[in-house]
Amino acid sequence: MASLVYSSSNLAATNKFRPAISAARNHLISCRINYKENGRLGAQIHFTEQETFPKFLTSNQFEKAPVRKDEKRLKIFSGTANPLLSEEIACYMGLDLGKIDIKRFADGEIYVQLRESVRGCDVYLVQPTCPPANENLMELLIMIDACRRASAKTITAVIPYFGYARADRKTQGRESIAAKLVANLITEAGADRVLACDLHSGQSMGYFDIPVDHVHGQPVILDYLASKTIKTDDLVVVSPDVGGVARARAFAKKLSDAPLAIVDKRRHGHNVAEVMNLIGDVKGKVAVMVDDMIDTAGTISKGAALLHHEGAREVYACSTHAVFSPPAIERLSSGLFQEVIITNTIPISEKNYFPQLTVLSVANLLGESIWRVHDDYPGGFEHFSGLGID
Repeated sequence: MASLVYSSSNLAATNKFRPAISAARNHLISCRINYKENGRLGAQIHFTEQETFPKFLTSNQFEKAPVRKDEKRLKIFSGTANPLLSEEIACYMGLDLGKIDIKRFADGEIYVQLRESVRGCDVYLVQPTCPPANENLMELLIMIDACRRASAKTITAVIPYFGYARADRKTQGRESIAAKLVANLITEAGADRVLACDLHSGQSMGYFDIPVDHVHGQPVILDYLASKTIKTDDLVVVSPDVGGVARARAFAKKLSDAPLAIVDKRRHGHNVAEVMNLIGDVKGKVAVMVDDMIDTAGTISKGAALLHHEGAREVYACSTHAVFSPPAIERLSSGLFQEVIITNTIPISEKNYFPQLTVLSVANLLGESIWRVHDDYPGGFEHFSGLGID
């Protein structure tokens, strides 16, 4: 097995490995960011001859590979929100990121200029709207506008994390539905399609007046959990709240139909939660808490404390989006969790790493999704895009 190692602070070093990565595009490529004792971050890219796709991308319906369109007509550009993920996606696809200038003036205004032609091209813009959400969202809108004015054939907004998704309904009088507003902004800016990962709720897809491809990061976490030596009889999947029961049930079904437990919580305000009761048996079990995002970690940490009180042997936290607003790091590293498993849809700063944290890459998943959108491959999303909860 060959191995490439690069630092998150020096992505340019991967350029000299382009021929090797491109030649290995038909083989399995996995990316993983590891926490090291010296506090520095690193990522590893492995490719092997044994498999064509990761397990969650493998299916009999994909035995016949789709016919590739002209690769010169596919352009991938990265915003400033998560350049490391964009580079990993390009590595998986065997392509180079498009050249783009993104600057901020002294008063905070954003300037975007494409440094190469996109006329008649299918353009994919990778930009999560993670914190600072307003700046990253505005940057995405200006990138879309720049591509539209440069006569791109199609523009797909690849949004690994869709901010404002929690404001998807009115729970009280005189509230805004910001998710619909942001969807309108992206559409009006000129996007033809959206590729999103783990939206907070399925109805958010209906807020867009353009096609939305919704992929889930949970299969990446499932593959990682399957590699651990945890007996199936010892597992119990836990939903941290009633609203996440469908997600946890689908997750449990994939883990050899593991039993399900539910934490009943009563929320008194935004980012404030109080755990009241546990539905289900976790005594002597390895509890796996599943959620779409971890923000302040109030809900999941209080749920973990309840699980330990009810006799759980170990508690794992699994989430696609790691927002990690203060004081999330203090709560997650307090010893309640055996391991906190997240994905890299949102970049993790070096100061937010702690020994129990494991970061998995969704670059393979998003890269393959982009290929299948670009190739107009029919029926390609049903197997690996979701857990049947939409």
